Amino acid sequence: MMNRRRILTLAGATGASTLAMPFVRPSWAQSGAVRVGLLLPYSGTYAALGEAITNAMQLYVTQQGGKLGGRAIEFVKVDDESAPPKATENTTKLVSGEKVDVLCGTVHSGVAMAMAKIARENGLPTLIPNAGAEAITRAMCAPNIFRTSFGNSQVGDATGMAMLKAGVKKAVTVTWKYSAGAESVDGFKKSFLKGGGEVIKDITLPFPDVEFQSILAEVASLKPDAVYSFFAGGGALKFMKDYHAAKLNEKVALWGAGFLTDGVEKAAGPAGDGVKTALHYVDSLDNAENKKFIADYTAAFKKAPDVYAVQGWDSMQLLRVGLEAVGGDVTKRKDMFPAMAKAEFKSPRGPFKLGTSHNPIQNFYLRELRGGENKYLGVAAEMLADDTTGCKMA
Repeated sequence: MMNRRRILTLAGATGASTLAMPFVRPSWAQSGAVRVGLLLPYSGTYAALGEAITNAMQLYVTQQGGKLGGRAIEFVKVDDESAPPKATENTTKLVSGEKVDVLCGTVHSGVAMAMAKIARENGLPTLIPNAGAEAITRAMCAPNIFRTSFGNSQVGDATGMAMLKAGVKKAVTVTWKYSAGAESVDGFKKSFLKGGGEVIKDITLPFPDVEFQSILAEVASLKPDAVYSFFAGGGALKFMKDYHAAKLNEKVALWGAGFLTDGVEKAAGPAGDGVKTALHYVDSLDNAENKKFIADYTAAFKKAPDVYAVQGWDSMQLLRVGLEAVGGDVTKRKDMFPAMAKAEFKSPRGPFKLGTSHNPIQNFYLRELRGGENKYLGVAAEMLADDTTGCKMA
C-alpha cells in the first residue's frame, strides 16, 4: 500500500492529463490503492458507533490480504462529529480535497442527507453503513448509493409487529426530535396501529438532550402497556438507567428499536434487564458467518462486535462484489453499480440482498436484554423490505 506522500506525489504528476480530460478521474488511481473515504463520528454521542463500523471494515479488508477486487484499499477518515451543519464541508473535503474513489458514511441521518446530495451529483460509489434516513432510498435514491444497514421506519415496523404479538395494546413513543427518531416512530405506528394497537402519545426531546426525568414522569401518568423508544449510544444507556432508577420498568415495559441496547449491553447492567428490542442482528445468531465474525472481531479488538460492526463488515462485502465485477477499476461505474445492486451474500446477520432502491431486504429478530446480552427470542419479521415510495433510478 502506498504511503500518503507517494500518493500526493503521483496525484500532482497527473495534473496535466486531468485538465485535458475534465470529466474523468485521474488514471493513476487505477494502479494504486482504492481510496475509501470514511465520513463517520469519531467523537461525541455516536463515537462508539463510528469506531465499530471502522474496525469491522478494516478487519474485513485485512482478511482479504489488504485488497478487494485485486486493488489495495486505503481508508481516509474524517470525523463528522454527528453535526449536520458541517456535513457539506466534511463531505467535500473527502470528495474534492482527498479525491477518494469510494465514499462511506455515516451514522447520523441529518449528516447522511447532506452527504447523499453530494454523492448523487458526483456519481461516486457510496456506501451507507448506518444512517437510516428514508429519503436516501426513496425520493433521493440513485444508482451509485447503497445502504447496508436499514431504513429508519423498517426497524420500527418490525418492532411494532413484535409488540403486537407480545400482547401490547397501548403504547407511548419516546425519541429524540430529529429525522431518524420521527421515521422510526412512523414505522412503528404503521404496523402497530394497523394491527389494532393504540398510541396514546408521541413524546420527543431535542437531540442529543439526555434529561429524561420529566418525560418519565409523563409516561408514568399516561399508564401505557409499553414504551416504544428510539435512542442510540450514550443517550440510549442514560435512558435505560433513568427508566430503571424511576422504577418505571416495574409498571411499563420498555421496548425499542435494537439500537437502544446495541453497544451498551454490559454497561446497562441491571437497568437493561428485560428491555425488548427488534433488529436485523443479534450476536447469538446460529450461523457459521456470525460465529467466525464474532471470534475474529473479538480477537482483533478485545471486545465483541455489535450491529454497527456487522454493517461495516457488510459494506466491505458489498464493495468487494462491485470491485470484482470491474477488475478493481472504479471508473467502470456502469458495470460496477448493477453488480452491487444484484449482490446476495451470507452475512453475520443472515441472508443479505438489496431491494430495488438499494436498501437491504433482511430478517429482523426479537431480542431481550438479560445479564448484559441480547438474548435471541425469535424472528420478528422475515425478509422485510422497506417502502420504495418516490424512488426513480436515473
